[in-house]
Amino acid sequence: METMEVEDVVQPGPSKESNQNAPKKSDNLPWIEKYRPQTFQEIVGNEDTTNRLSVIAKQGNLPNLIIAGPPGVGKTTTILCLARILLGAALKDAVLELNASNDRGIDVVRNKIKMFAQQKVTLPPGRHKIIILDEVDSMTEGAQQALRRTMEIYSNTTRFALACNYSEKVIEAIQSRCAILRYSRLTDAQVLARTIQVCQKENVEYVEDGLEAIVFTAQGDMRQALNNLQSTYNGFGIVNAANVFKVCDEPHPMLIKDMLNSCISGDLRKAFKIVEHLWNLGYAAEDVIKNIFKVCKNMDIEESLKLAFIKQIGITHMRIVDGLCSLVQMSGLIARLCMEAKGVKKE
Repeated sequence: METMEVEDVVQPGPSKESNQNAPKKSDNLPWIEKYRPQTFQEIVGNEDTTNRLSVIAKQGNLPNLIIAGPPGVGKTTTILCLARILLGAALKDAVLELNASNDRGIDVVRNKIKMFAQQKVTLPPGRHKIIILDEVDSMTEGAQQALRRTMEIYSNTTRFALACNYSEKVIEAIQSRCAILRYSRLTDAQVLARTIQVCQKENVEYVEDGLEAIVFTAQGDMRQALNNLQSTYNGFGIVNAANVFKVCDEPHPMLIKDMLNSCISGDLRKAFKIVEHLWNLGYAAEDVIKNIFKVCKNMDIEESLKLAFIKQIGITHMRIVDGLCSLVQMSGLIARLCMEAKGVKKE
């Protein structure tokens, strides 16, 4: 008998080579998600608050929480770390995360939140389901009133963790049912240290003034810092000051500094030319005034003059927010700064 030779049949499916060359899932993530802290030890800043929460995590009896603070300081991340420690493997089934900025009506409280609170989930003894509501200060008052009642009814099985920028916008009835923790902005040193860590892990080419620009534009917001870093690196391949300000599209602080120095020396014409140049570049009055304040507060000038400048900048900012955002308004600010500088010199 003759033996028949049978060719190997290639099964359909992805080739091994393409699997090997395929990028990892984490490579396509934004850096803010890729480097989001997973434990309390990884969280940058606000050590006192995170230490208190780590004690609560060990004890297991979580109260209802309100975490208030500016954007990008780790409010939601802290709550997720706490839920991870408390619930472990049951995290997916026992946590409901909602952004109250999008889902903020009374129907969401009555439907989504109430239905989740009623669900039965098998948890270790002494543990509760957790409902995370981000940006809760954006919820309507009616929704907050309905939420208060839901917190009372399901207190045996469910805990609420609320994150907001301004705790005073949360109704007092909810505030009285929660432990309130306040987060402060991160320091420049903390933002810089974390940024350098990410640069080293991602092999980012950078120069010192580039990282200074990242820290300046972030103003204590870690999310903003990492977003700006990734955008600059992806766009230009190197992180330097010029590239950072192109990506962030903010008035350059060196121009603002020159303008303030011109006001101090009494050179009104030169100061006005700089502001007019920024205006012609298309920057909004609010962008310019914010950067004038950022630069002014860090300038090495006489304290009494700095306070006088900040007062005038604040008054102008208030007028701009009210809608008076013309070049004349900015010109008036420059004139008043020159007058303040002249008055301090006379004294």
